[in-house]
Amino acid sequence: MGELVINLSQGFRMLRAFFLSFLALFMAYVPSAKAQAVDGGRALVELIAERESVEPGDTLYVALKMDLDEGWHVYWRNAGDAGLPPLVDVLDGSSISDEHLGDFVWPIPHLLPVVEGEIMDYGYDDRLVLPFPLTVPADAEGSVQLNLLADYLICEEICIPETAEVSLTLPVGGSDPHVEHGTLIGEWVAKAPLDFDGEARIHTASAPWKLSLKTDGGFEENADIRFYPFAHEISHPADQPLSFGSDGATLSLTPADASLDGTLDGIIVVETKDGARTGYTISAEQGEVFENTAGIAARPAYSGGGKSLIGLALAAVIGGLILNLMPCVLPVLSIKAMGMVHAVSSGHQSEVRSHGLWYTAGVLLSFAALAAAIIAIREATGTANLGFQLQNGPTVAVLTLIMFVIGLWLLGMFELGTSIQNTGNSLASRSGSMGAFFTGVLAAIVGAPCIGPFLGAALGAVLDRPALSVMVVFLAMGFGLALPYLVLSFVPGLSRLLPKPGRWMETLNQFFAFPMFLTAAALLWTLGAVSGPAAAAWTVAGGTLIAFGIWLAKRGGGAVAKSLAAIAVVGGMVYPALTANSSTAAGQGNAQYAEKYETEDWSPERIAELTAEGRPIFVDFTATWCATCQLNKATTLKSKPVQEAFAANDVAFLVADFTRKDPVIAEELKRRQRAGVPMYLWYPAGATEPEILPEILSQKLVIGLVTAE
Repeated sequence: MGELVINLSQGFRMLRAFFLSFLALFMAYVPSAKAQAVDGGRALVELIAERESVEPGDTLYVALKMDLDEGWHVYWRNAGDAGLPPLVDVLDGSSISDEHLGDFVWPIPHLLPVVEGEIMDYGYDDRLVLPFPLTVPADAEGSVQLNLLADYLICEEICIPETAEVSLTLPVGGSDPHVEHGTLIGEWVAKAPLDFDGEARIHTASAPWKLSLKTDGGFEENADIRFYPFAHEISHPADQPLSFGSDGATLSLTPADASLDGTLDGIIVVETKDGARTGYTISAEQGEVFENTAGIAARPAYSGGGKSLIGLALAAVIGGLILNLMPCVLPVLSIKAMGMVHAVSSGHQSEVRSHGLWYTAGVLLSFAALAAAIIAIREATGTANLGFQLQNGPTVAVLTLIMFVIGLWLLGMFELGTSIQNTGNSLASRSGSMGAFFTGVLAAIVGAPCIGPFLGAALGAVLDRPALSVMVVFLAMGFGLALPYLVLSFVPGLSRLLPKPGRWMETLNQFFAFPMFLTAAALLWTLGAVSGPAAAAWTVAGGTLIAFGIWLAKRGGGAVAKSLAAIAVVGGMVYPALTANSSTAAGQGNAQYAEKYETEDWSPERIAELTAEGRPIFVDFTATWCATCQLNKATTLKSKPVQEAFAANDVAFLVADFTRKDPVIAEELKRRQRAGVPMYLWYPAGATEPEILPEILSQKLVIGLVTAE
């Protein structure tokens, strides 16, 4: 019996060994869809399929999978200025021939800058999966074998050509999915560009070319759009300035050649503020730019989300720093400079810091009030612009008189409780701090309309944002305005560089009175444009009455004289403001230019008429109170070379005068995402949508645009 048990046990062991041997032999001869990755040198290359097995006549996706070494990249179907895309060739021993293979499904690429501004490539890094369709022969039996030679150029700082022989075996007889590979291939097929659900045109009459994209509902606000060509008709490294319209968008493309033969083909990649990228295949016919696909400048790259607010705030700080150099602010800053000299002369660093902090507080409080006013106006009317305070006659009248009174003070006509000879005592008093505070308030009031470069687009990008964003950016602009004096107050080594007070300060104080009078004159000119000549005349009379009150107070006398002096000062300030509130002014418009300019008033209707005629158009959105506008007029727009260029090229010159409130102009500024004037629009001949020009013009820029026609 024991021998029988032993024999049975040995028999089971022999049977198990035979079964395992048979199974191993069977598995060795059964085809498998799994293939080994091949090390090409700087990339692991592999063929994968979405199926474990196939049926005769099936069509499925297989893919060339490439895992690249860190820092290396390969190329898109159009490599750009340099490079070659991956290719595959069918090798001997393959049961799948060329005619059974389809083209690569190319996922959308990204930019590969080689030499900034000079050489740009398109491609991929980290991993690339290139799916392509495979059709199983109808007479396939047993298994199908695909052997390919992958040939690709892989680059880091240098480029190296590599090859890899890859293969894939698929058993015939079933249609089992490969879950892992099928999911991966599906993800990369989804990265391929879609068909564009819209129309595309390329306008090549002048450089840069205009790629106009029209689609229902337009594009998502703040989207970034880039065109990737299939060929080499455009400059690959050139920027592609973008503008939006209600029905689409327009890209400006720099041509690589002077002409385009046929259509412009490629893909557009639309990246939204959350980082999602979607591609669309387009074939742009030559023709005019579609209406309502341009005119609203794209926001800066930092215009969305948290980064957006940080970026806008940084731009506002830079713009605030530049405000210190604007002509409307310089006269007020002369008072601040004298205050700093007084503060340093005390010898107490704490007093110097106090002076800087009070000045900064005045600036920030004023910009906060300005932001609050803009938010309130926006909520009430739907739109708001910088400079609105200078469109109000009473405000301009009061500012004019304040500048005039400050000028009288600087001349020594009266004192505000301080004296140059008693700087230490005055600094220690409350009036010293309040003086610094109100200097900051005044600098902010007169500086805000001088938005200058760096600020027009940044503020235009934030005026329609939530109230918190508006407040943050305006406070950042105020901080930039106050920053030089804040640094001067807190860095002892810098403040000690200021000269010591002396009699020279009295002379310099008196000298600074004259810029204040000139500022008052400029404001008086603005008042005449806003409220009419009668308001300007009454403001001059008010200034005279204030001067009389000051003179009367200085002569001394009893209570009657002091009362009369107070009445004169208050009446001289109040009555002009009341008069300015009730006065009206005829539109000034073209009067800002010489008659020989032959300008005309801007209106959307006139733009439509002129564009229908095919004339080039230059539009100046301006205001009397805008210092940057007046600078551009003096240096560029009123210059003889620009005038002659306009005349020689039949340019229609339109003026949109925003000195006074104008809801149509305000709406146009909002549509173009500008916070205020200046704004300059250029319509090339035949164009229906404009280019938005920089806020600082030059003769070379304007003449270049005109003569390019």
